[in-house]
Amino acid sequence: MLIASPLYVICDADACREAGWTLTDFASACFDGGARLLQIRAKSAPSGQFLDDARAIVERAVGAQVIVNDRADIARLSGAAGVHVGQEDLSPAEVRMMLGDDTIVGWSTHTPAQLDDACAAPISYVAIGPVFETSTKSTGYDALGLEPVRDAARRTAAHGLPLVAIGGITLDRAEAILEQGAQSVAVIRDLLVTDDPAARVRAYLRRLSRV
Repeated sequence: MLIASPLYVICDADACREAGWTLTDFASACFDGGARLLQIRAKSAPSGQFLDDARAIVERAVGAQVIVNDRADIARLSGAAGVHVGQEDLSPAEVRMMLGDDTIVGWSTHTPAQLDDACAAPISYVAIGPVFETSTKSTGYDALGLEPVRDAARRTAAHGLPLVAIGGITLDRAEAILEQGAQSVAVIRDLLVTDDPAARVRAYLRRLSRV
C-alpha cells in the first residue's frame, strides 16, 4: 500500500548531477529531511549503475517507500516498493504480471482520456501533469494549470485512487495544488535549489501540513 505523504520526492539522476549530487547522496539527504515517498529516475544510466544506486537507496529508506521509474526489473532486483510508468512504458497490467499484486504501481497521465484509462487500470495511484511549465522532462504536453487537477482529483477519488500532481512545482505553489484535492505533489528541481535538500524537504512538509 502506498504511504500517504503530501510530498513525493523524485530523485532524477540528471538533475542531481547538474546540481553536484550523486543519486544516493541526494536521496539520503531527502530521507534525513523526513521524505517517506521517493522515486528514483535514471533514464540514461547503465542498468548496472542504476541497480547499484537503487539497492543503496532502498537500504537507506527506513520507514520510507522507494519507487523506481519505468524499470520493473530494477524494482524487483533492488527490493523497491514499486514502479512508476509513463504512457509509452510497460503497461500497468504488464508490470503487475511481472511483479505481482502487492507492488505499488503508478501511472502518468496528461489528458482526460488517459485519466479515464488510469481509473480502470490495476494501479495504486495516478500522476497528472505537467501542472506548470517544467524543464526537467519533455512530456510533449502543455502545462495543465490547477483546474484540471481539481477535476482529476474528483475522478480519481471516485475510484479510490490517490492523485499525485507533478510538473514545475515549487514551495510557493505546492499548497494550492493540494487544495485542489491532490494527495501529493511530486517535486524534482525545487528540492535542489539550495545546498541543503534535507532542509528543503522539511520546509515542504511544514508547508503542506497546513492544508
